[in-house]
Amino acid sequence: MSGTDSIYAQEQNVKDFTFDQRVVEVFPDMIQRSVPGYATIVSTMGKLAGQFAQSNSTLYDLGCSLGAVTLSMRRNIAKENCQIIAIDNSEAMVQRCELHLQGFKSEVPVKVQLGDINDVALSNASVVAMNFTLQFIAPEARQALLAKIFAALKPGGVLLLSEKIRAENDYNDNLLIDLHHDFKRANGYSELEISQKRTAIENVMITDKLSTHVARLQATGFSQTQVWYQCFNFCSLVAVK
Repeated sequence: MSGTDSIYAQEQNVKDFTFDQRVVEVFPDMIQRSVPGYATIVSTMGKLAGQFAQSNSTLYDLGCSLGAVTLSMRRNIAKENCQIIAIDNSEAMVQRCELHLQGFKSEVPVKVQLGDINDVALSNASVVAMNFTLQFIAPEARQALLAKIFAALKPGGVLLLSEKIRAENDYNDNLLIDLHHDFKRANGYSELEISQKRTAIENVMITDKLSTHVARLQATGFSQTQVWYQCFNFCSLVAVK
């Protein structure tokens, strides 16, 4: 059972954000109260995975955290002989993810793996999901990671990519940030929590403009790229090989 996120409720010497045991304990509450439309994003990624899954292939959940997208994909796969590989570089997340997945029965095998997605080999993929993961990869490594994913995808395979984005100019960016902060206030976060979380995340989560994402996906070789969801500065795309 997840707890309530109060990590930044007290004034503190704020350190860079990490997906440690503290975060694992409150992650479902944190993400629900911080990302507008998170449940819709997760359920739709599952539906898209079901639509694009190919028989005798692997589906990847890169940066799987507690396995929400893995579960959603697994519920929607109807093709035969598919497997899901869920990968995360946080040991605490991987351990809790394995426990979480055991609570749900399914015919689709899932392997949860501790590893750095920059280093892990990918192959025979029909679907690759990255749900708010690329933003935590060093900007200079993002193109290479996408190229590796593209190479691993079968023809007609898809990348499902959710990201927090920056607007195309400062005025619009500040507008989206203000709307997002209002969303967090409405979900019970204090000004102190909002401020300290922003400080903790600013060095570890470098966001891109939507135009940068689209250009990078096109440069990688994806034939179709479509934003299917956006609320404030959070969006989700599907890119087809």
